[in-house]
Amino acid sequence: MTEARQGLPGLLDTEAIRKDFPILDRQVHDGRKLVYLDNAATSQKPTQVLDALAGYYERHNANVHRGVHVLAEEATALYESARDKVAAFINAPSRDEVVFTKNASESLNLVANMLGWADEPYRVEQGTEIVITEMEHHSNIVPWQLLAQRSGAELKWFGLTDEGRLDLSPIDELITERTKVVALTLVSNIMGTHNPVETIVRRAQEVGALVVVDASQAAPHMVLDVQALQADFVAFTGHKMCGPTGIGVLWGRQELLNDLPPFLGGGEMIETVTMHSSTYAPAPHKFEAGTPPVAEAVGLGAAVDYLSAIGMERIQQHEHALTEYAVRRLQEIPDLRIIGPATAEDRGATISFTLGDIHPHDVGQVLDEQGIAVRVGHHCARPVCLRYGIPATTRASFYLYSTPAEVDALADGLEHVRNFFA
Repeated sequence: MTEARQGLPGLLDTEAIRKDFPILDRQVHDGRKLVYLDNAATSQKPTQVLDALAGYYERHNANVHRGVHVLAEEATALYESARDKVAAFINAPSRDEVVFTKNASESLNLVANMLGWADEPYRVEQGTEIVITEMEHHSNIVPWQLLAQRSGAELKWFGLTDEGRLDLSPIDELITERTKVVALTLVSNIMGTHNPVETIVRRAQEVGALVVVDASQAAPHMVLDVQALQADFVAFTGHKMCGPTGIGVLWGRQELLNDLPPFLGGGEMIETVTMHSSTYAPAPHKFEAGTPPVAEAVGLGAAVDYLSAIGMERIQQHEHALTEYAVRRLQEIPDLRIIGPATAEDRGATISFTLGDIHPHDVGQVLDEQGIAVRVGHHCARPVCLRYGIPATTRASFYLYSTPAEVDALADGLEHVRNFFA
């Protein structure tokens, strides 16, 4: 096993990186070293992010905007600086295209509601179509189901191939002149599949449909360039990319944010208010009603700084090498079936699998007893499980601090699971 992982190309200096993550030194279950392989659910946080959060609360805590005292001005500057950092991180043409939400789910719901309330030509209504895919996270399914139910629009979707990729053969029949919006994930949270968004964007543009991309599993792991992507909206979340929980991002094209109606009403998002009517602040504040997640935005800004200093291309190379090794190791285990792409090409660092007739919950529990943290269940992608005729999967997901030794620990742990249930 040690020989098999020698000379893996593109690996980061994980020994140095792991020193930034205090939780990775934890021992669990009577002294077992923690092997954290649940990064698709949430990543761990480096001291740089933890210190930024503590520093904000200790020295700068105040409500943002409008206040004229020192703390309010400092808090506002930190909050808006985080917006600048995120805009640069995703190569947004304007900082005003970056809307802070509490997570990617809220970002996607924001878009769905905007399009349900919009005027022409954006309004989703009876006689129009919404197109999604069978591999979406529930957060990119349920909002569109709700919109279809409320508006009378027809909901359609791309199916999956046996190899865990989108079946694009009916693209011209699915995306038509009646299609108003196409919503899809850039990288699958359950199978790791990297989708050909550019092909779908091209077809959507031909018929005048908007494209919404869920980049929750992409932003932490690869270069995310919203201009190159050419989508209309991109959503992602902070807690999967070394940032805190409670902070998400919606990027949208400036003209769309200017034209579309707000989702939430309240303080901060207004320009003028009378008892008869209100006018709204320009984007992005039009979509940030109430006290925003100030500390969380500061933490996200620190996470962006941390990831940028390492380099997203280097992180992607590290994860590709690790995933290639992990696929090879897992395929050596009898009765193990990878759900999704069986190679490291065009996939992220997330691998879901079944192990013979052993229920994934039992697999996860026995691995946990060995100190190995994985995810089990539907992973908020139940249609994928239904498509492949399985009750659930075990999911291992890697990040910039994951190591070949942890891949070996997973493989050895799965052999122990097999023997345990033999």
